[in-house]
Amino acid sequence: MRVVGRVLVPVLAVLAVSCGSGEAADPLVVGAQESAQSRVLAEIYAQALARTGAAVRVEPGLGDRAEVLAALGTGTVAVAADNNGALLAELNTGADAETVEAVTAELNGSLPQDTATSDPADGTDFEPRVLVTTATAEQQGIGSVEDLAGRCAGLVAGTAAVPGLLDLPAVAGRISGCEFASTQQFTDPAELRGALLDGRIQVAVLGGPAEFLPGGTGGLTVLADSGDAIRTENPVALVRKGVLDERQAEKLNYVAGELTTDELAALILRVRDEGAGPADLARSWLDAHGL
Repeated sequence: MRVVGRVLVPVLAVLAVSCGSGEAADPLVVGAQESAQSRVLAEIYAQALARTGAAVRVEPGLGDRAEVLAALGTGTVAVAADNNGALLAELNTGADAETVEAVTAELNGSLPQDTATSDPADGTDFEPRVLVTTATAEQQGIGSVEDLAGRCAGLVAGTAAVPGLLDLPAVAGRISGCEFASTQQFTDPAELRGALLDGRIQVAVLGGPAEFLPGGTGGLTVLADSGDAIRTENPVALVRKGVLDERQAEKLNYVAGELTTDELAALILRVRDEGAGPADLARSWLDAHGL
């Protein structure tokens, strides 16, 4: 009986909208790019909105940020996911905001007039992580990005993007007050980790949380960024203005308040590496958080 009820609730919700208005409501379309992060967030947003009684569908296969913004502008998409810092870098390359508050303010001033965002998920920190070997950290007393800043000029760094995450423009990964002697680009995080442990580089800059580092952080230290030297990367829902009602907009803000770095990373890894279905994972996550 519980399974039947679970299937009927969304159907009845759609029927209630239809009967009340005399015609079927157009579904809210949540757009998703190809990355695992985008697909997971799209399903979370879509199912959260559906629980307000709205008819919703996910539109997969969107391209880059320009295509997403265009779809929001024309109204073919009502909601889409992004990271606030990367989106700001795309819209305003000269922006220098780094904290959640400053990024939010500059992003609000840079968005197209027909687009707004939900609250940032400030408990979900997807900014790049800076790592050194544990031996280096202990020998040189380096525990934070700020401790590193005065030494950058004499160090060789390596960088690697994280497959499955939303694109991170280079400017969004910069470290304030830090210019390395040279920087090498690696094709994947595993190669970056190996280069750091082998001593080919002295600093590794991973394009996301350490949960995405293959092999884990054994022998390595993830430097804290207590001084906000790297721009924050919090998930936000991009929303076409005037499409969501107050309850629906509030629902997306509730989602933002519940998202955490470790939980979202775990969902993304399951989709990326295990082929798990984003819709099933999103449903379980929403249930677990009472959303």
